[in-house]
Amino acid sequence: MIVNLKGEAREFESPKTIEEIAESISEGLKRAAVCGKVNGKLVDLAYSVNEDSDVQIITFNDEEGKKVYNHTAAHILAQAVKAVYPTAKLAIGPSIENGFYYDFDFKTPPTVDDLARIEAEMKRIIKANLPIERQVISRKKALEAMTKYDEIYKVELINDLPQDVEISFYQQGDFVDLCAGPHLKSTRLIKAFKLTSLAGAYWRGNVNNKMLTRIYGIAFDSKTALEDYLIALEEAKKRDHNKLGRELGIFMTSDVIGQGLPLLMPKGAKIIQILQRFVEDEEERRGFMLTKTPFMAKSDLYKISGHWNHYRDKMFVLGEEGKDDEVLALRPMTCPF
Repeated sequence: MIVNLKGEAREFESPKTIEEIAESISEGLKRAAVCGKVNGKLVDLAYSVNEDSDVQIITFNDEEGKKVYNHTAAHILAQAVKAVYPTAKLAIGPSIENGFYYDFDFKTPPTVDDLARIEAEMKRIIKANLPIERQVISRKKALEAMTKYDEIYKVELINDLPQDVEISFYQQGDFVDLCAGPHLKSTRLIKAFKLTSLAGAYWRGNVNNKMLTRIYGIAFDSKTALEDYLIALEEAKKRDHNKLGRELGIFMTSDVIGQGLPLLMPKGAKIIQILQRFVEDEEERRGFMLTKTPFMAKSDLYKISGHWNHYRDKMFVLGEEGKDDEVLALRPMTCPF
């Protein structure tokens, strides 16, 4: 069996797991390996390669490695929550750009003060060095298992999977979760983590569905990396424009107006005025000349530009074609017409 490792062809007796292939390169790579990639597909370290393949050993230094690392941390979070809150229902728990999250349906949602208790349980699970093993089962057995444990969100997810999709679960200790993977091979491999915040999230992002509780966190392969991240996070909070803008009297918001719609106070309006003057002066210095066009024009002009055919149903029109001599409309965008 020929395995192509970043352009270097190596011959192995078939089959060989990703971990064994990593070990054949160096003990250091074996220890650093998070998962593997075989012919472009991410797989667990326990995955067996049994034919000629392109193989890449993925570590935490790879972006894909960070995602797998944090995804495993999300599963550990879910296991901890089920231990601390046995009646909580599991939704989804992916890795994201900065860490991971998991959505839960609690009878009584936890508060930020409760995160320390969940973290303590996560640390216990990590210390227990639980093997993380992948299991592939039939759709029928998957539905039976999730129905038995009253995991209603998992049942919905399974029912929505295409019929030809392989259904897999990952087990660590007595905890099992629906997941395509891949994951780390053991809970102990999570070296450092922090639960960072709580938020509300509608199931599947649909406002018509139930509001769930989302717990955010982040994991690293060293305590130093986590400490550096938390320091950077605190520094970023000090420079948060949303916080500074309010404190400096630049803007304010009101629930009557709506979220994300700031009201510029005198200082904020002055900043906008100065910036606008700068832009206008710079444009003039570079030879541009300012023109002004009406916000409204005859429909004939929009027909020439093509806007009439594309945006007619969403335009504000004054008059009716066939009845009025002149039909006017507000321009549908910021270009002249």
